Amino acid sequence: MGDDMHHPPPRRHFLRQAISVAGAALVATGANAANATNAANTPAAMPAPVGYQCFSADEAAFTETMVNVMCPADQFTPNGVDCGLAIFIDRQLSGAFGQGAGRYMSGPWREGKPELGLQLPLTPEQFYKAGVQAANHQAQKKFGKTFDQLPSADADAFLNEIAGGKIGDDDIPLASWFNDLVYPLFTQACYADPLYGGNGDKVFWKMIGYPGLPATHTLDMVDYRGKPYPGAQDPKSILDFG
Repeated sequence: MGDDMHHPPPRRHFLRQAISVAGAALVATGANAANATNAANTPAAMPAPVGYQCFSADEAAFTETMVNVMCPADQFTPNGVDCGLAIFIDRQLSGAFGQGAGRYMSGPWREGKPELGLQLPLTPEQFYKAGVQAANHQAQKKFGKTFDQLPSADADAFLNEIAGGKIGDDDIPLASWFNDLVYPLFTQACYADPLYGGNGDKVFWKMIGYPGLPATHTLDMVDYRGKPYPGAQDPKSILDFG
């Protein structure tokens, strides 16, 4: 999105690192055998999830357009869809979080203080879907087309207006929908473990220098304070230990 929401670096396009070929060919049979043994003993990484579990075609189109607007491709990352951000959001909404696990879902429903969070008779999945429908309705009123059909600049401005409370809806509090549900899911999608669908190829971890698992580095925090941590060049996901 634009600068009103957050301040990303210039448009991001992640350059995948190619595996370099060794400068000198291995000629020793023992070295070849050792490499083969190490490769055989290395567990294959589990694939990241693909496909949608709860989104309809319209909801998927809206979400894909939204994450691409909020995370455009440039020298740092691919676009939001290619980073898996839409998949992450879908998985969270189709799982326990989206179904309202641990939430008090009985009335009466009264307007609460901001620090109490959303006070709605809807699960996060229901709220997300209702918000998508409401946002599309408002886009139709404003532009004569659904959100996924808007040019990137218009889509970006539209999201900023929703977040700023400048575009509302009679049935759904769109500003709360975006600021309290959508944007947190987006940021979680960027930095969560790739196991959950987002942060494909650990691209955001690499961008900020986060080493992944294990995430407890007591001595490293002392030895590398203020310095780049070498392990951050190849961060480890839960998938790498599957």
